Amino acid sequence: MLATLALTAVVVGIALIGLCFNLIFRKKPFPETHVGHNKEMKKRGIMCVKAMDALEQKKAWEKENSKFSNLKIDNTTI
Repeated sequence: MLATLALTAVVVGIALIGLCFNLIFRKKPFPETHVGHNKEMKKRGIMCVKAMDALEQKKAWEKENSKFSNLKIDNTTI
């Protein structure tokens, strides 16, 4: 049982070293995973959900306020 545990630890260690080989030995930066900072996502016009929601909220606010911008108050009395 101890031999199986040691073999498992060695295999997991080799797998971890293999997975982070570029980070450790080649000093390559970790790829950017955030949508707003990824060059390919920007090129395709894909945005972060928070940023997209903020733009949609701004559009809705401007649309709602534009309805009332041309109102005129009639000062006639009855």
